[in-house]
Amino acid sequence: MGKIEEFNAYRTCMNERILSSENLIIKRFFNLDTNAYLPGKLDVRTKEMIGLACSMVLRCDDCIKYHIGKCLEAGLTPEEIEEVFSIALVIGGSIVIPHLRRAVEYLDEFKNYSPQ
Repeated sequence: MGKIEEFNAYRTCMNERILSSENLIIKRFFNLDTNAYLPGKLDVRTKEMIGLACSMVLRCDDCIKYHIGKCLEAGLTPEEIEEVFSIALVIGGSIVIPHLRRAVEYLDEFKNYSPQ
């Protein structure tokens, strides 16, 4: 199992586990997160680029991986995603560099990825 499948499987499994509880606050937060990325005045591409840049600045590797996948699903090219990386680096500064390395590595995984 490659990095992409491993990440997606873990995320799906744990989200299902978390949402199986009766905790209304957690369920409402997950719903809010889902709905924030639906098309509105901003399209999905724009929202995913914002999500990716914010995730990099906040230094959340899981969020970075998630938003890279969503950016690709929304039709962004690797070159466009790299531009988002550059914006995040300018905003976040040098502390973003380790996350940039992992983001580039994860993006490279998609170049060789073929869903089964």
